[in-house]
Amino acid sequence: MFRTIGFTALAAIALLAVPAHAEGDAAAGEKVFAKCKACHEVEKGVNKVGPTLKGVVGRAAGAVPDYKYSEAMLAKGAEGLVWDEASLTGYLADPKGFIPKNKMAFAGLKKPDEIANVIAYLKGHP
Repeated sequence: MFRTIGFTALAAIALLAVPAHAEGDAAAGEKVFAKCKACHEVEKGVNKVGPTLKGVVGRAAGAVPDYKYSEAMLAKGAEGLVWDEASLTGYLADPKGFIPKNKMAFAGLKKPDEIANVIAYLKGHP
């Protein structure tokens, strides 16, 4: 009986911990974003080699003014792709797999926690 209660309590604690991890840690995401800074910024709203990521969460793909996107990215935007947690997760894990023939040279983030953390960081820069 006590074993069952103990196991149930541990399972409940584990389940409660999962959403916190899925939300990501913006401070940790800022450190991961260092990999992106050569091409992107989130503060000033200016384009570099890649488009600004300021306000990316909730924005349509290919929608930053004055940035020359690939035809593939523009087509995804025209199809209705909006950068939300799900689409960013897929793109950040495998940019070329998610949108073939896009211009981003970065191979992607391989650790799910790094992806969640970067998304949390980006959400903090509307």
